[in-house]
Amino acid sequence: MDNTGKIVIDLAPNGENPRNSEGAFFTLKDGRILFAYSRYSGGGFFDDSNADIAAVVSADGGETWSEPKILFTAAGHGTKNVMSVSLQRLDSGNLAIFYLVKHGFHDTRPVMRVSADEGETFGEAKYCVNRLGNNVVNNDRVVKLSSGRLIFPAAHHGVKTQSATGLFPIAVDYFYYSDDDGENWFENDCCVALNSPHTKVGLQEPGILELSPGTLWGWARTDMGRQYEFFSRDSGETWSSPEPSRFTSPCSPLSMKRIPGTQKLLAVWNPIPSYPTGKLEIPGSERKRLVYAVSEDDGAAWGEPVILEDEDLSGYCYTAIHFEKDFVLLGYCAGSSEEYSILSRLRIRKIPLKDIQA
Repeated sequence: MDNTGKIVIDLAPNGENPRNSEGAFFTLKDGRILFAYSRYSGGGFFDDSNADIAAVVSADGGETWSEPKILFTAAGHGTKNVMSVSLQRLDSGNLAIFYLVKHGFHDTRPVMRVSADEGETFGEAKYCVNRLGNNVVNNDRVVKLSSGRLIFPAAHHGVKTQSATGLFPIAVDYFYYSDDDGENWFENDCCVALNSPHTKVGLQEPGILELSPGTLWGWARTDMGRQYEFFSRDSGETWSSPEPSRFTSPCSPLSMKRIPGTQKLLAVWNPIPSYPTGKLEIPGSERKRLVYAVSEDDGAAWGEPVILEDEDLSGYCYTAIHFEKDFVLLGYCAGSSEEYSILSRLRIRKIPLKDIQA
């Protein structure tokens, strides 16, 4: 049985479009599926290079997709880069889109825009975070709790200084929530920090999942060989101290969601290679294997990982997960060393839910 499904879209880079990368899915009221993503428009493929928000749409259950359409431009925000999309349905019935606006390391923050016509037009962009600095919110990270609360995690890198990595100050995680459909946003009472002298990056690219009403499971990538996890029992206002999770991982993101209507969870990530022939000297090879696993009991135990992708010269990461009635769509970066970057190619895979094994 093939439990990895099939590739339904593969957006390759080119000279004028050197990167198509991370995004998020949403099912519109008429049944069409929207996938919005970061589309780079020349001038480089790095996270702060020129980029806009684009979208493709499927009207046949993800089998075929429209040509890309630009939704928002960086120029429209007075900057050169907007990226990293999340999508949610509001209690009002309107569609909300979230993405990062990058004015520089000193000011990178998520904004929210609302559409009353299923994405045909959107209102003005409003910042969800007041704290300046590099506030990293990954794609497909905004969650709607059973109470209706909107919440997302942000890895906050403070004012840019020379750090042990030479790139960013160590990341600490904050959580931002709204109880009025995004009209007002609040920061949780305290940050979550990795208290270890051995980390050079801290807790990066966090994600969250609601286990039961008000009880949240959070996680973040680290340079400690594992995803670290933390928990909240008050809908994200306070959190436990981070501890190593069962997910081995290089410094790359984990994505996880509940299969609707069940106690099953689906996780997608890059495990640490555990075999002696792994070619770790190849740039990006720590992300060369992408796997998924299923838990049938809210994460207490997990089935054996299933390999989705495994190529020595490629890398796979930043997975968006979207469930329909009888299938799941996974959208992720799938570039190779022969292209600009492992982040340069966007791939969408469709897997029947009946083939997902625990």
